[in-house]
Amino acid sequence: MFKKILIANRGEIACRVIKTARKLGITAVAVYSDADREALHVKMADEAVHIGPPPSNQSYIVMDKILDAIRQTGADAVHPGYGFLSENANFAEALKAEGVAFIGPPPVAIKAMGDKITSKKIAASAGVSTVPGHMELIEDADEAARIAASIGYPVMIKASAGGGGKGMRIAWNDAEAREGFQSSRNEAKSSFGDDRIFIEKFVTQPRHIEIQVLGDQHGNVVYLGERECSIQRRNQKVIEEAPSPFLDAATRQAMGEQAVALSKAVGYFSVGTVEFIVDQDKRFYFLEMNTRLQVEHPVTELITGIDLVEEMIRVAAGEELRLSQGDVKLNGWAVESRLYAEDPYRSFLPSIGRLTRYRPPVEGMRDDGTVVRNDTGVFEGGEISMYYDPMIAKLCTWAPDRLSAIDAMAHALDDFEVEGICHNLPFLSAVMDHPRFREGRLTTAFIAEEFPAGFAGVAPNEADARKLAAAAAFMRLRSEQRAVLISGTMDDHRRKVEANWVATLASFRFRLTVGEQAVGAIVDFEGGPSVGIVSDWLPGHVHARFIIDGEAAGIKVETIGAGMRLRWRGMDVVAHVRAPRVAELALLMSVKLPPDTSRMLLCPMPGMLTSIAVKVGDQVEAGQALATVEAMKMETVLRAERKGIVRRIGAKTGVNLGVDELILEFE
Repeated sequence: MFKKILIANRGEIACRVIKTARKLGITAVAVYSDADREALHVKMADEAVHIGPPPSNQSYIVMDKILDAIRQTGADAVHPGYGFLSENANFAEALKAEGVAFIGPPPVAIKAMGDKITSKKIAASAGVSTVPGHMELIEDADEAARIAASIGYPVMIKASAGGGGKGMRIAWNDAEAREGFQSSRNEAKSSFGDDRIFIEKFVTQPRHIEIQVLGDQHGNVVYLGERECSIQRRNQKVIEEAPSPFLDAATRQAMGEQAVALSKAVGYFSVGTVEFIVDQDKRFYFLEMNTRLQVEHPVTELITGIDLVEEMIRVAAGEELRLSQGDVKLNGWAVESRLYAEDPYRSFLPSIGRLTRYRPPVEGMRDDGTVVRNDTGVFEGGEISMYYDPMIAKLCTWAPDRLSAIDAMAHALDDFEVEGICHNLPFLSAVMDHPRFREGRLTTAFIAEEFPAGFAGVAPNEADARKLAAAAAFMRLRSEQRAVLISGTMDDHRRKVEANWVATLASFRFRLTVGEQAVGAIVDFEGGPSVGIVSDWLPGHVHARFIIDGEAAGIKVETIGAGMRLRWRGMDVVAHVRAPRVAELALLMSVKLPPDTSRMLLCPMPGMLTSIAVKVGDQVEAGQALATVEAMKMETVLRAERKGIVRRIGAKTGVNLGVDELILEFE
């Protein structure tokens, strides 16, 4: 077994590998850039080596710097995590030349499967079902449009060396094919140093289902069930689960056997994932093989009980697999939610900044038998950088069945506190409660179909509004009682706490009475039912745990003027609990309108302005590209919302802009 492993990565995956190394008694070495000097993976590691400036092309993907760190520390093996150098065959070969073990597959398999054009040809020859497409190199945007038209729209434009949603675009016409080709090539070159592009038919209404494989260096390969990854946004996975609610045992076996056949065809060992798209009739087609540990590997670990990182290490050390196909049993259901630093209310654009509050839910077995797991690489007070992937954490839950796992996830998201940056927790909560998701009616177009205008939060229905109003009334009662107690007056002269209130939130207005009980309160709604409340909330607490009519609810609380901002299950509302007369007067208050920015193009996210496509005096049409902003390795094209003439340009290319900084202004 190895004595010292260097992790050639950062963030949550580096922390994840360190945990298993520690379990096996192996010394863990971290590497870090200037931006990651105080990162969690550096603090967790036994040793750490500085490797350069923040941009990954000057630090984490510079092989010579990683090799220098290996020599400095005497590491005898390297775990690459995912991304960066994890699927770089030259890196694996360089390690071999140094006499250092690569905890991953052989270079020949990385080369074969890492090139998506080559991998599809090998898959076809191995008897694996593949998608129709053009697997040869494409020279320019015009050729891309011609090829796409010959295949038949819609098509998927993909980087040959891509992964993680980078360098991927869907095109529905020639114009989108040209633009998508150029954007995909730019992203591919920036992220992978390889700008080769290919095009294949886009299967409509597809599900994204992948098979986890595990092989050793002695020719043994098994598959460990499947994961469904259909909840995606811009080809980036957001929610994953294992197993899939769609597959039957026969389809699972057929997909697993094809995944094993492909693995054996390229002499594969270590962990890997064979990804398929599956149509509504359960016909499946090979998409790609990821020759590394997947981001979503925890859900497989939760339903199989297998530590995949440990198996990778043991395989790299030359050990035979400790299980056969017959030993693989799938137990229960697991769901993973990816918590991203992004603004769901602004088309999920990246967000950066300091985590002023970061309190994940408690991990481990719950009283109801469910399990919570959180893989993370950040901590409270840490900073989310513009240089790397926006993922903050991977929250996972396990339960005996799917709906119980989803409910456990909803409660865990309720308890997850993140402040200081924008994040997608509200969106994740909204998906957990979405009827279509709960029914398992998924496709990769789920987000686009269910949130066609983007995510604007969840509007409370009357039942939810009553729950929030009852919680707000209880908190107002506790605040008033606190104020009375600290007034300093004698009991006989203290102000009495009112029991009758008017609660308003969203479009709802409730008259109610709050009656204190020994362990909570009863809230009586005028003309409606009573609601029982149990909570240990005290004024000043920013997270409130309630039992409302017997159901648990974790609500985030923030004082906003005379009201309370309440966030729960994707809802984000300001509640006011007022005396009846004050509530009447509040109706007479005018509403302050936001400033008019309709004639301005503002930067929607922190990032670098890489190009401006217009000049002063240009007439632009609705939908026309105006500028491009790059952040967290993704390009975002900003388009005109309406026809207009450019009056002035307020920013220069190459500069970093903050949210809502002016780029240009229209007449």
